[in-house]
Amino acid sequence: MSRRVLGLDRFLALLLGLVLIALGAAVGAWGLGQLTRVWPSAPGQVSTGPVTNALGASWWAGAAAAGAVVLGLLGLWWLLAHVPRRSTGGPLRLSGSDRSGALSVDGSAAAQTAAEVLAETPGVRSASGKVVSDRGQLVAEISVTAEPSVDLTELAEAVERTTADLNTVLGRSDLRGRVAVHIARRERSQPRVR
Repeated sequence: MSRRVLGLDRFLALLLGLVLIALGAAVGAWGLGQLTRVWPSAPGQVSTGPVTNALGASWWAGAAAAGAVVLGLLGLWWLLAHVPRRSTGGPLRLSGSDRSGALSVDGSAAAQTAAEVLAETPGVRSASGKVVSDRGQLVAEISVTAEPSVDLTELAEAVERTTADLNTVLGRSDLRGRVAVHIARRERSQPRVR
């Protein structure tokens, strides 16, 4: 979600909250017969005649349908604006790029290669990697599934070596790393050799 959408959400939530508080106070004052005390120009009695007349008018069905379409489109836009976008937008530009040429690398391919190196560590069942954009930050995500009997010290050292190598390969100071280690519930049964 972009900062602009987040800011709009917060503003609209504040505005809606203030309107609901004001309406709640007005309804409460009206119910207690104190509405004219809070709002001196308020009518003593509320007449629903104009609303009833509007509901019976020939233009009401079209206006209601148009309002429903507008609200539906706004709701759809709101939902789509909140879908997390985690792509990096293509290749990563490397340092050393200038007007004479651009150096770029597929960050997810580099992260996947780093994950494959981690998968060679004893006790690691599988690993995968990708580079994503997370809240405006470039993040190399590596997910590791390890056997319950894995030596965690050895795995931690392998993770440190691999992430340092990935950082060297990509050479981006704005790249952050995230390694998630999942321990399997059971040891994987080894195939029998006859």
